[in-house]
This record gives sequence, C-alpha cells and structure tokens, in this order.
Amino acid sequence: MANNPTVYHVPVMLNECMEAMAIRPDGVYVDVTFGGGGHSREILKRLGSNGRLIAFDQDPDAVKNTLDDPRFTLVHHNFRFLKNNLRLLGIREVDGILADLGVSSHQFDSPERGFSIRYDADLDMRMDQVGELDAKKVLNTYSEAELHRIFGMYGEIQNARSLAARIVMERLNGPIETVAQLKEVIKRQVPKGKEHKYHAQVFQALRIEVNGELAALQDFLEQTVAVLKPGGRLVVMSYHSLEDRLVKNFMQKGKFRGEVEKDFYGNEIKPFRVISRKAVTARPDELEVNNRARSAKLRIAERGT
Repeated sequence: MANNPTVYHVPVMLNECMEAMAIRPDGVYVDVTFGGGGHSREILKRLGSNGRLIAFDQDPDAVKNTLDDPRFTLVHHNFRFLKNNLRLLGIREVDGILADLGVSSHQFDSPERGFSIRYDADLDMRMDQVGELDAKKVLNTYSEAELHRIFGMYGEIQNARSLAARIVMERLNGPIETVAQLKEVIKRQVPKGKEHKYHAQVFQALRIEVNGELAALQDFLEQTVAVLKPGGRLVVMSYHSLEDRLVKNFMQKGKFRGEVEKDFYGNEIKPFRVISRKAVTARPDELEVNNRARSAKLRIAERGT
C-alpha cells in the first residue's frame, strides 16, 4: 500500500524545479531522488504520451509510493549507479535530471530510522536499510582520528577533536546505541544555547558517513555529463554547504576543485552552462509553511553542445 505522499514528504520549491527542468512533452527525464513522488508526479503532468520518466530511490519505504503510469519506471537503487541503470533500461541519453538531496521528511519523522534528534531510537541512519555500516558502528568502532575527521569535515563542528575524544572515552563504559545515549555522552561538548544546531551537525556528519553521501553525489554528478543530451538540464537542490559547494563547482567548472581546464588554444573546457548564477531559494510564502525550505539551494545548469 502506498504511503500518503503529502505526509511522506512535501516537495520543496516544486514550481521552481519544474520551471528549471524546461520539460518537453516527448522528453525523457530522470528524478534521482523519488521519495514521496511529489516531483515525479509534477513531471508526469507535463509529459505527453510519448514522454518517459525514470526515478531512483534506494529507500525501501519510498518504493511503496511507486506511481501507476506506463510512462514511469522506478529503479530501487542509489543514484550513484545512474548511468548503468539507464543503460539496462535501453536509455543512452535524457533531456533532464532532477536531484533533491538530503533526507526526506518521512525519514526524519520515522523514529526507528534514527535520523532525527527529536526522538529516542537506535542510531541507525541508513538510507537503504541493508548496508552493514550504521551510526552505531561508526560511533563504537571508528578510531578517535576517524571520528575527528568526519565531525570536522562533514559536520563542520568547531570542537570536533574534543568531541571525538569524549566519545572514545565514554564508549569504554559500554556501547553508544541510542539517540538519548549519544546526547548524554556529548552534552559537555555542546555550546550553551546552541544545542539544536550542534546536535544537527553531529547527526549530519554521522549520516553522511554512514551513507557515503558526498562520494555518491560526486559519482552521480560526473555521470550526468555522459547521460544528458546537449541542451539537457541538470537541476539539483541541496540543503547544506558541503553538497552545495560540490554542485556549484561541478556546474561551473566540470570538476569539484581546482581551476577550469583549458584546451590548447586557451578555451575553457566546461561540460555545462550555468543557468542560475546564484542559487535559487524559496519564496517567503513557502518558508512560512515548509520549514525544510529554509536551507534549500537550487542550482540549474544546461549541458553544452
């Protein structure tokens, strides 16, 4: 039985995403973060009988939202396997790709998934529910240096070193397995008055590590160059600076760091033309009704010829 998609996840900047995709009725499009199917439904509304939509989602909960439409195919896989899965479906090029990164409202609101700081639950945080690495394993088996790295790099936490040391010391008394235990263990590290932000940064770091999110994002972005037709649109919405930086750099330079490459004559070699010089952000009326929209940044690029 399908979940109620409006409860599962309210799509952020839905109209802006649709405009950015510049959908042609007979085109082939990909929604690599299907979730509750909100964006996919809107894409299908704009497609004619010859149009086609392929959606990706690795979360088994999202599969329950699949759409009964002959133009629609749902691939139960991580979007880092974009190119191979499209090839298996006989698709070599597409007209547009949409990615709404991050965690769905449903994942945050399901206590047993361990994504949210609001509920006490097992520290899981796996998007796919089948991987061997979960947040418990990270907290209880990673060395102090590894924990320092992920909290500093993925959580951008200022006292990442002392936080890692605290966790390693406290786990000697027994494994850290629940949200409540973790909060108790790290409470001396949390700056006064900044509890919510600090906990969110810790959870973000653990989630990114558990799911290999930044590596998956880079794999996906690199494959879009081969998959998109000339003139095809790449539309990506991110929710934190680490993701946004990767997306921005890739759209602007065709790479994640360093300068744009040039050919023998000094011409820049860039696979994309940036459509949105600045990231598109949510309108005030959307911010009032959808809190998740506050941190969202939408970037748009077009595949060069």
